[in-house]
Amino acid sequence: MTQAIIFDVEATDKTDAVIIEAASLDVTSINPLSVGNPWVQRYNPGKPISLGALATHHIMDEELVDCPSSSSFKLPTGIQYIIGHSVDFDWEAIGKPDVKRICTLALARSLWPDLDSHTQSALLYHFERSTAREQLRDAHSALADVWICSKILGHIIDRLHPSSLDALWEMSEKARIPTIMPFGKHKGELISQVPSDYKQWMLRQDNVSEYLRKALQA
Repeated sequence: MTQAIIFDVEATDKTDAVIIEAASLDVTSINPLSVGNPWVQRYNPGKPISLGALATHHIMDEELVDCPSSSSFKLPTGIQYIIGHSVDFDWEAIGKPDVKRICTLALARSLWPDLDSHTQSALLYHFERSTAREQLRDAHSALADVWICSKILGHIIDRLHPSSLDALWEMSEKARIPTIMPFGKHKGELISQVPSDYKQWMLRQDNVSEYLRKALQA
């Protein structure tokens, strides 16, 4: 039984997102990476799609009228890990199921910190320049994006050589903990050098992510 999928959704908006398309690839081996069983499904979100989202994925409301409701989506039985680029967006859009998340964006940023962009498209140009333009022709459809993510994941695995999915998840968790203050009075400073009283104040705020909390508490 497949334990992990590479997963992506297209949604109604960046905030309060409801899925309109979901796609996945089964991960059948982690080192070396092997994937298969591509799957994609569109959904009726029951709410309008924002213009910003339309401009990204080009999926129009009227194309979804006869699709199943977004609320009918469920992860396949037995899935313990979902892998994605900025995976939290996809995880939140499907209701935050009880699975471990492996973020290829966080891993890429930690492995190749000097790149000027870490979007999927930019990374594909970095890794596979001669074929990237053709591969990106359908970027921002969910199925195209999981295939691109699989390419990026392959390069990450080639660098890290994880012994298991759980080892890769632990690497992802470590990569997601920031070392630089992302906002506020001390934005751009090393978190290790931020005054302790400011860290304590930040920890009392509601808008602090779980990974920034880990960094502030370290």
